[in-house]
Amino acid sequence: MARAPLRPLDDAPADAKELLAAAEARNGFLPNLLRVHANAPVALETYLTVCGINARSSLSLAEREAVQITAAAEHGCGCCVAGHTAIITKAGLDPAVIAALRARGQVPDARLEAVARFTRSVIASRSRVEDADLAAFRAAGFDAQAALEVVLGVSLATLCNFANNLGDAPLNQQLEPFRWDAPRASAA
Repeated sequence: MARAPLRPLDDAPADAKELLAAAEARNGFLPNLLRVHANAPVALETYLTVCGINARSSLSLAEREAVQITAAAEHGCGCCVAGHTAIITKAGLDPAVIAALRARGQVPDARLEAVARFTRSVIASRSRVEDADLAAFRAAGFDAQAALEVVLGVSLATLCNFANNLGDAPLNQQLEPFRWDAPRASAA
């Protein structure tokens, strides 16, 4: 059961209705993650605005989605792992790459492996990455702009992942084929 109301379009705050209607038209369904965000229209607006900005970055779609899946897996957000898996699956990314990103394993594509490693380093160090981590990212062909765009992607993911984890919304049935369940922490 969700810990935050899943706001349907007809019960959403006035400031969220237009944003939700546009998202529903774009997706063909209303993602539960947006229904959770609708409880705070400014959070919904921020998320959707930053999504649009992130889409304009110099990173390719596969690289942006590698950031999103890596961050979501690191943050334990099954909804976001599933949603971003759906995006890159439909875009035709190699299933072995997708599986590795979801498993937080070795990605069989050197460039996307560099993105995933750098993303994990940004998250773990709160962007105080080691010189060696930045050098490895640059050696894979990325520059300072791309490094900052990974930080942008992580910030976008953090907003969404944390809101979803707080709201604990169920996965939409449309995303069930891409389900990812976060590993549970073991009892100490």
